[in-house]
Amino acid sequence: MSDIVQYEAQGRIGIITLNRPEARNAVNGDVANGVEAAIDRLENDPAVWVGILRANTEGQQRPVFCAGADLKAISSGDAATLNTKRGGFAGFAYRDRTKPVIVAVDGLATAGGCEIVLAADLVVATTRSSFGLAEVKRNLIAGAGGLFRLPRAIGRAAAMEAILTGEPLSAQRAYDLGLVNRLVEPGDELTAALALAAQICAAAPLAVWASRKVVLAADFEDDETLKRMTNEQFAGV
Repeated sequence: MSDIVQYEAQGRIGIITLNRPEARNAVNGDVANGVEAAIDRLENDPAVWVGILRANTEGQQRPVFCAGADLKAISSGDAATLNTKRGGFAGFAYRDRTKPVIVAVDGLATAGGCEIVLAADLVVATTRSSFGLAEVKRNLIAGAGGLFRLPRAIGRAAAMEAILTGEPLSAQRAYDLGLVNRLVEPGDELTAALALAAQICAAAPLAVWASRKVVLAADFEDDETLKRMTNEQFAGV
């Protein structure tokens, strides 16, 4: 794993850091591969039960969690490298995972950066953060899950407005709509994410992972299937 994506285990918690502050933490091939490798470490380490995904915003005049796709990589013909076979965009957007991941956001999460947030399980954000799918302003569409995950997260009406206008949601608005779980002051996002992760780790891991699986399936499965899944997961913990 390169320094562009860093991984550190703190007890039961694995911390993944996007580390391209000079490029607004935009996703290129190295970031995508680095995130995929970090998720592999998280998933394969039995001592780690919960993950946190954050970004280094040090030195940025206006903090940017992730600006989405690296336009330089796209213009140079490397667009395909922004996706991995198992994880999709950024090695994360479509990654099949067992363990929950909390995203800790400080600053702007736009386009693919917002889609990374939407692919996480829980969101901690600072009051100066914002979230948007601005692709329509560039004659593009959000291609990494945002068009169907945002309506699930905040409701159809609010999502439709945000998607069709390309205007970002403030942190407070995102919190009020249910996208953000914990709203904190700048600089407190990692501490708050660690506290939330510790609460999850205080529960039984197999029960947490099984419960997460059913909750995620509720977005697209019918009640009969969900009843069967619940019974199967109940029997396995």
